[in-house]
Amino acid sequence: MDLEREGGRGANQLRPIDCSRNVLSRAHGSASCSHGETRVLAAVYGPKAGTKKNENPEKACIEVIWKPKSGQIGKPEKEFEMILKRTLQNICLLNVHPNTTTSIIVQVVHDDACAALIDAGIPLKYLAESGKILLDPNKLEEQKTKAFVCLAFPSSVHSVLTEGSINGIITSLTHGVMAVDDYFQCVEQGRAAITPLSNILKKKLQSQSAE
Repeated sequence: MDLEREGGRGANQLRPIDCSRNVLSRAHGSASCSHGETRVLAAVYGPKAGTKKNENPEKACIEVIWKPKSGQIGKPEKEFEMILKRTLQNICLLNVHPNTTTSIIVQVVHDDACAALIDAGIPLKYLAESGKILLDPNKLEEQKTKAFVCLAFPSSVHSVLTEGSINGIITSLTHGVMAVDDYFQCVEQGRAAITPLSNILKKKLQSQSAE
């Protein structure tokens, strides 16, 4: 029997997705993304001349600031900053604007899971719960899990893969303990979900560009 989740979703079904561009007037680039009950605002500033301390001046520097819905920035936010920075470093052409810094600020408006949407690489989260693998868990499902994996793939099978990608995976983050076979099943199901997810985002962004 197929597992039925909150809202009638199946085990391999995504939450509703929406995305809008140019939502902030003073940023050089901005977007509002919602994934079920999760909603974030992202703003991009730069590139600006100069790099941060300990960064390579021969390449562009990416700075990520992750702001929670409320309260101070803590350890979870620092981890999100590191993951997003490394993911963006893998998909951005850092040699185009050397010795510059681009700042990305992510503001969590409502948090129902800690996955984020990235324009060129789309993270998908799977979790393993009582021997079952669930795609795109909400916060309650995530709290019940014994392990989860967050994966970022190129948004198209025709994308040029970066030097650091393995098996087409840009980023792979795991928490908890899971069998190797379960991990590779997550990878295959996540990869299968990329095309419909990417098509949804492209249609929304293209329709906004035509307006």
